[in-house]
Amino acid sequence: MKQRIIELSEAHPRYGYRRIGALLRREGQRVNTKRVQRIRRQEGLQVRKKQRATRRVGISTATRQRAQRANQVWSWDIIHDQTQAGSSLRILTLIDEYTKQSLAIEVGRSIRALDAIRVLDGAIKCYGQPEHIRSDNGPEFIAEALRQWMSTAQIKSLYIQPGSPWEQAYIESFHDKFRDECLNRELFATLAEARVIIESWRREYNQMRPHSALGYLTPDEFAQLNRIATTSCDNQNGRLKTENTRWASIHPAPNARLIHNRLFPDRRAAATSRTRTGHSRSTTVRGDYG
Repeated sequence: MKQRIIELSEAHPRYGYRRIGALLRREGQRVNTKRVQRIRRQEGLQVRKKQRATRRVGISTATRQRAQRANQVWSWDIIHDQTQAGSSLRILTLIDEYTKQSLAIEVGRSIRALDAIRVLDGAIKCYGQPEHIRSDNGPEFIAEALRQWMSTAQIKSLYIQPGSPWEQAYIESFHDKFRDECLNRELFATLAEARVIIESWRREYNQMRPHSALGYLTPDEFAQLNRIATTSCDNQNGRLKTENTRWASIHPAPNARLIHNRLFPDRRAAATSRTRTGHSRSTTVRGDYG
């Protein structure tokens, strides 16, 4: 009897002891209402007048996964920054939890479910389709449009528990690096400039930045080592070479479109930005970003 009272109370947290007693009597049990009240009080199951509204959460379509191969688990999240004039920026980041590659970074004034679908579709065309995607319960990630699109694409969702960012540790670690090495160092005059500088940093992160968790290989090197075909999305900044079973440095190919600190030199337009430390820097931008 006591166990059943607890079960009903947990299943219906806004029901009082009288209503719980009525449910028990409907089940054919003879119970005294005062006894129900006493048991609920002992178990701390009283109904409080004031309650906090709870946010709608996403329903995971798979059990928790730890990435053991490329494209097994991707992870995405949104962080915030602002332009020099104080206008807000929302930044959607997408990574592969195994290879640590930054698959996409979308910068905008707002990020909607349709934007998330577009970014995810573009990343799939470049890197292949993931088995799972891990995310929090942000409105962009639990939107019906996105969930239907993922279901059609046969991608399983992994939603973390609300208020538990440690369950998304890989992308939180990526955000620390992203903010420390890029966002905290740059002042963005415009949205277009933010997109160019952040995309330049993403390419540098994938192709040139040694990652301690990967034995100080770059994410692209590690992906290639694991026989992942990197595509022209990151423009393959030179071919990897090995010597005495050790990885050598990457050197840009003569016809490479990406050179350190320069994007698409065949269609460039100079733009000057100022870092947060006050130093001027010249960033080469792609012509169609204007």
